[in-house]
Amino acid sequence: MDNRKKILVTAFALFSLFFGAGNLILPPKLGFQSGELWLLVALGFCLSAVFIPILGILAHAKLQGTIFDFGKKVSPVFSLVYSFIIYAISISLPSPRTASVTHEMAIQPFFDSPPWVTSIIYFTLVFLFVMNRSRILNIIGKFLTPAIILILLCIIGVAFFNFKFEFLSLAYENPFSKGILEGYQTFDAIGAVVVGGVIIVSIDLQYKEDSYAQKKVLIQKAGWLAGSGLFLIYTGLIITGALFRNGFGALTTRTELLQGISLETLGAIGHLFLSALVSLACFTTAVGIVAGAADFVKSRFQNSQNAYLLTAIIGAILGVVMGQLDVGAIIMIAFPFLMLIYPITIVLIILNALPDKYAPPMVFKAVVITTLILSIPDFLIAIDPLGIRKDTFHWIPLNSYQMGWVLPALVVFGVANIFSIKQSR
Repeated sequence: MDNRKKILVTAFALFSLFFGAGNLILPPKLGFQSGELWLLVALGFCLSAVFIPILGILAHAKLQGTIFDFGKKVSPVFSLVYSFIIYAISISLPSPRTASVTHEMAIQPFFDSPPWVTSIIYFTLVFLFVMNRSRILNIIGKFLTPAIILILLCIIGVAFFNFKFEFLSLAYENPFSKGILEGYQTFDAIGAVVVGGVIIVSIDLQYKEDSYAQKKVLIQKAGWLAGSGLFLIYTGLIITGALFRNGFGALTTRTELLQGISLETLGAIGHLFLSALVSLACFTTAVGIVAGAADFVKSRFQNSQNAYLLTAIIGAILGVVMGQLDVGAIIMIAFPFLMLIYPITIVLIILNALPDKYAPPMVFKAVVITTLILSIPDFLIAIDPLGIRKDTFHWIPLNSYQMGWVLPALVVFGVANIFSIKQSR
């Protein structure tokens, strides 16, 4: 196969990995809320939802391993606990969110049925597909992403050519950090750590004739190409949301906004088509998350089929329970947990992507422990019922932006490297 074609095929595979249908509801609302500050919001969102996940793929290309290998340099116990937490969060939040998005996008506008009916039917089907694996979803998946991209490009194109580029001036506090934190809700950095290894192994098997160096260059080029595509789509949706500021009320939800924009730009048929495609894409995502969690638990219990079955049942039950909530509620519930786990995931990705001489085990331990400790205040602040105010931790740099872990982690990284160099002499 021609090298350019390899890059394009690989880039599309990576793009499909991160382009979750549930993520589509996030950028338009960000633009809607930011107005003329859309660029700062877009840069923040794409930093955490595009750049970091693509860096995670590059780290996987270097490691050639699984999620467990990401944290081994801290300690095997840490890596195991981290892996279980990641999978527990995945089947408890992003997986049920796919059912909620499906209900709000494809069921609620057309049928008068309660969310619990949707979630029960939805996760019964998810469980059946997880227990009876089929290539049908993989085949469907190959057509879903291009179709959704085409519709989104039509929405963005119509908005660009039919609306004046006039944005409202809004008092939006900390737009850049708001974009970063909303990017956490894509779960894409977690997706890079969890699924990235599978993609890398697939590439490795597909291009056996290529050397390790050639594959690494291929993944790097494909990664940045996929990242550029994600950046353009997400930024286009953020601008589109900003352009529609006058057309919707301030309390419009994320799904209502995406529905409204699709109706305004493509009409009823285009909206119906988008709803159907998003629902199918959400379903394939849910099956992938539950099956991936079940596979991981099975691997930790001597390939026990009972462990696989039990995990699939738990994933389906959690999906039914949480999937009855609306999208906004699930996002609110997810936020505190993401404030704790996402920073750790980010530093693990960065450290694994760096050359080994800058990230020996001692540096891993120091930076990850620092990040964990300094993420706890943000986690506590994010749990509203506790009533903890931001100024309680005013002494932590960047605390007002809910990113108090960043500067301490950077300082510890530098100090630990200096100490490591002196120790090795």
